[in-house]
Amino acid sequence: MDIGLSRVYELASRSSRIAVIGAIISFGILDLFSLNISISIQITVAVIALLVGIPHGAIDHLITIPRESRNRFVIFILFYILLAIAAGFVISIWNLVGFQLIVVISALHFGFGDAAYKNEWNESRGIAKDSFLKLCAYALPAGFLPVILPLTDTHALTALNRINPGIADWSGSLNQNLRNLTLALALVGFLFLLITKNFQSSIDLILLITLSLITPPLIAFAVYFGCWHAVRHTARLVPKLPKATLFAHSGNSYKAFLSAVTLGLYAVIGSIFIALGLMVFRPEYFDTGLLWTVLVIIWALTIPHMLTTAKFDLQLFK
Repeated sequence: MDIGLSRVYELASRSSRIAVIGAIISFGILDLFSLNISISIQITVAVIALLVGIPHGAIDHLITIPRESRNRFVIFILFYILLAIAAGFVISIWNLVGFQLIVVISALHFGFGDAAYKNEWNESRGIAKDSFLKLCAYALPAGFLPVILPLTDTHALTALNRINPGIADWSGSLNQNLRNLTLALALVGFLFLLITKNFQSSIDLILLITLSLITPPLIAFAVYFGCWHAVRHTARLVPKLPKATLFAHSGNSYKAFLSAVTLGLYAVIGSIFIALGLMVFRPEYFDTGLLWTVLVIIWALTIPHMLTTAKFDLQLFK
């Protein structure tokens, strides 16, 4: 049992829930009074939320390869960058296919990453890990809800057209089937978790489905990515960073969490400059706006980030 680390996980869980509940209430009130937010404002909010989430994956090089092994460290960095560039190239050239692939990959990464977070929190409290069946019951709906439901919403067409017309009809004739399948996964997962008395996970699924159904598509995904997934993944970084671990053990959960965030802040500035640079120097691929460019960068980084975090996520199956 590690009380200090447990408090960091608790802080991340509470913060992510507050953010999601805040978004649900805010847009629920707007909907109640039939007030609509322009697509431009939605895009602005989405860009901010997405940028907030970038640091959580920006320190993979610090937690994966020991710094003492200089050659392995350099090779890892080069491989990471080349893989991200290749992924970004595929998405930017073949918009539709690249987008479809990244949707599936991201949903799996988000879901099983969040499930890993729950298992690590259980370990810090001296509680046994969840079974593989219970992990899947949470991971599959938790990953697909904030991705598939917003992207198959009827309001998503306008948003996707604004972001990039090439991906507007990404789901084609399968649109309603994907929604139904995702909702079925959520219902089965919720009932299973409820029956097995995993109430915290059940509450999280309710929050995610409500966020995905009530808030505008862009906002739903951005809030999930920046204020839920990124926050919880950052908590997972704390035990892998010596300075953050010291803060956690001293009882300062906020400093422990922030010390893991600040290490990746450079990536936010870098992403902004790269996005603006791509729009200026390669307008043939990135002339549809800042949000599309930022999304391409995030999705490109998701591929090597997913492979890196899989090293830790695979502990779920042990």
